[in-house]
Amino acid sequence: MTVTHGAILLADDEEKILKRLGRALRDEGHEVVEATTIRDAQRYLNERSFDLLVVDNVMPGMTGLELIRELAQGSSAERPQIVMMTAHGSTQLVREAFKLGVEDFLEKPFEVDELLVLARRAVKSQRLRTERQYLISERDAEFNHYGLVGRGRSMERVIERAELVSQSKSTVLITGETGTGKEMVARLIHHRSAQREMPLIKVNCAAIPETLLESELFGHVRGAFTGASLTKRGRFALADGGSIFLDEIGTLTTAIQSKLLRVLQEREFEPLGAERTQRVDVRVIAATNRDLKQMVATGRFQEDLYYRLNVIPIELPPLRDRREDIPVLVEHFIEKHRQRCGKRIDGIDEEAARALERYEWPGNVRELENTIERAVVLATGPMLSMSSISLLGAVSPSASGLPSPRLHQNLEWVERETIRRALEQSGGIKKDAAEAMGISQRALSHYLSKHRID
Repeated sequence: MTVTHGAILLADDEEKILKRLGRALRDEGHEVVEATTIRDAQRYLNERSFDLLVVDNVMPGMTGLELIRELAQGSSAERPQIVMMTAHGSTQLVREAFKLGVEDFLEKPFEVDELLVLARRAVKSQRLRTERQYLISERDAEFNHYGLVGRGRSMERVIERAELVSQSKSTVLITGETGTGKEMVARLIHHRSAQREMPLIKVNCAAIPETLLESELFGHVRGAFTGASLTKRGRFALADGGSIFLDEIGTLTTAIQSKLLRVLQEREFEPLGAERTQRVDVRVIAATNRDLKQMVATGRFQEDLYYRLNVIPIELPPLRDRREDIPVLVEHFIEKHRQRCGKRIDGIDEEAARALERYEWPGNVRELENTIERAVVLATGPMLSMSSISLLGAVSPSASGLPSPRLHQNLEWVERETIRRALEQSGGIKKDAAEAMGISQRALSHYLSKHRID
């Protein structure tokens, strides 16, 4: 059996008992600190953290229960698991001790093995609690920044609305260009909601083949179609009690749109091949970079579904419309990727910073993060400079034959020349050129139009 080793504070005024218990705990690999008075125990608890406190109640000067009362006044995050030893355990003592957070009692005299079993359980429980608090604090830290970094008014409005929406269970439709952070807004809404402990299930509707999407969303029973050898729960069933994030909602077929509309209206659906209806309690957060209103006008998107999705609209601005956020985003991404790479990067020089602020960022925040990550990885000094910043996703000639552009005096020339060479290398095939440069076809189309490249 694997034993979780912990730091244990033993407090008892009987030194023989203290030594015997300490020796047994150390033999199991625990770190043990011994105290013969409550004052000593208080001092040790103030100096460091422990996974477990084992304390006798009857001690000179101050009882174990009084120490436990003191601990109950402090932060529960810093309090160890507590086991009380006593030879005179009244019902009232036991009741109060449990109210104050004592995990268990050891009635003297007791076998050492009893303590060892309690210690294993308590230390494991404490480690799980500490891990959970760490994960929660990490999540809170992330969502205190919202995963959406910015100081401009446009992002403040997005964050304010997301915070308000999170307090309800209303359906949300997030719109914005690719790379603006729609998934981060969905995560913010879920993790600020009352359903934060329940799952957030994410579905990229465009990434799942049309023939499989219905089964992915709603599940199927065994034998529902060729190859369905097992019953499968769909994403809506997995999200029950929590939230489901449907990205690229504009790519859904008419048939799937109808099923989704029913889920939004009735909160129920049938898995493929099933005869019984399944009910779910789930908040739907949808996102798209398409103009759904225009799709409704042309008959490609159901009007009823559009209005059911668009209960609370949140529109994310493109990065080119919030250039005041670029410096703080750059700083954020440098810190993030500096830590991941374990490199010393103190910042970015003025020339490179100005170049980043002038750039149009067709790939938005995602393109900016990729640019900074690449720069951090390739940096040879403590400051990011023009030599380590490459835009349009261009890489060194040794990797693809494309130039690694430096934005000196002529940013326009750099962009135009990069695109021209990428198209030459790809034989004029836009998809291949965009892939070689590390940008989307939509971003490439933007640059072709901008520079009037045929």
